[in-house]
Amino acid sequence: MNNTEAVSAFIALGQESRLNVFRLIVQKGDTGLTPTQIHEMLGIPNATLSFHLKELLQASLITQERQSRNLIYRPNALHANALIEFLMENCCGGKSCLPKILPKKVKNE
Repeated sequence: MNNTEAVSAFIALGQESRLNVFRLIVQKGDTGLTPTQIHEMLGIPNATLSFHLKELLQASLITQERQSRNLIYRPNALHANALIEFLMENCCGGKSCLPKILPKKVKNE
């Protein structure tokens, strides 16, 4: 992943409807969704949905597969994971970023 690819992904996800479409597709995982299913679940008009799906495809965040007369959209998990790895590459100077777990306080009764 390079800066240009990361910026493209963030631009695609920076629009609320596209973010909602992407999150819905991610929730369905390998099963994927057709545009009709996405339209029914989110209520986005077909022409607008087509534009959003194209933007997500161009950013490589989703994949498209034709099955008979239907298009199936699935998350591109490899690209999404590469984006996360790109962001976290230099995190915390190589040390663990996980917060230290503090012992639970006992309530006085």
